[in-house]
Amino acid sequence: MSRSHRLPAVLADRAAAGSRPGARIDGHRVALAIEGGGMRGTVSAGMALALHELGLLDAFDAVYGASAGAISAAWLISSRPEGLRGWADPRFASALIRSSNVLRGRPVVDVETLIEEVYLRQFPLDYASVLAAAIELHPLATDLDTGQPVDLRGELTDERVLRLALRASAALPVLAGGPVTLGGRRFYDAGISESIPFRQALRDGATHVLVLRSRPPARTRPVHVAPSAASRLVAALALRRHTVELRTAFLSRPARLAHDESLLTVYDTDEAHSPADPAVLSIRPDPAAPQVGRLETDSSILREALQAGYRAAESRLAGGC
Repeated sequence: MSRSHRLPAVLADRAAAGSRPGARIDGHRVALAIEGGGMRGTVSAGMALALHELGLLDAFDAVYGASAGAISAAWLISSRPEGLRGWADPRFASALIRSSNVLRGRPVVDVETLIEEVYLRQFPLDYASVLAAAIELHPLATDLDTGQPVDLRGELTDERVLRLALRASAALPVLAGGPVTLGGRRFYDAGISESIPFRQALRDGATHVLVLRSRPPARTRPVHVAPSAASRLVAALALRRHTVELRTAFLSRPARLAHDESLLTVYDTDEAHSPADPAVLSIRPDPAAPQVGRLETDSSILREALQAGYRAAESRLAGGC
């Protein structure tokens, strides 16, 4: 590991000491934040798998996930973290992405079927083990009334609610179904308000945050960021009955993402912060890695994406732990 950043050193020290969640003595709160982005989440899933296979998972106290990143977070802390390989399984993609659903009046991205059927019967996710895990799970979603990100951890009382929370984190207007009701509130995809869930980890007092990114580094920085014509159309039609706050959050996503990119780039240097400031480090796929679309179903591309994510995390973290 590079020792120029404070976060890798903490992971290495915890791994060497055999430190476990709930029994820390170093005074740190170390969080993992997993970005989603539909099938692009295959990349960050590969990174999460690498953390497990490198023996680093117990170095974290909490894992935060947005959208597909929340699903990967659940797999990671479950009794079967190797299930993260399912992102590259053609059965996974075919169950989640169904263009023919449009003809049946169902969402193209069928998160409900994935969570409520596939992960119960065909490719079981041990939901009970997720709830019992020593590492905290924090799935994020967007509140329909306020347009603000909400941490759903406090709602995770049983397996049924856990499944609802994972669905809420990934529900998108038009593309991935209607809002999910949980605890008397309605939610959409976390990506509307916080697509890279490191801010919630910081709000919760994390001293160190490792961010698993599904996007490669930007080649150029945008001078002006505005919502696309497609986003404006979705806001005007699909979100017209929702609050102004939700539409504003939806349309401000590009500007917010650009700001996050700039902030995370500064955090990566770890030079502009004092020792009292949080240490935040991002792992991004190599720019040469395959470009994965939100609706990608090509199994060969997904396998390459999973391996690209795995290699990115391995090369950054394997040396010193």
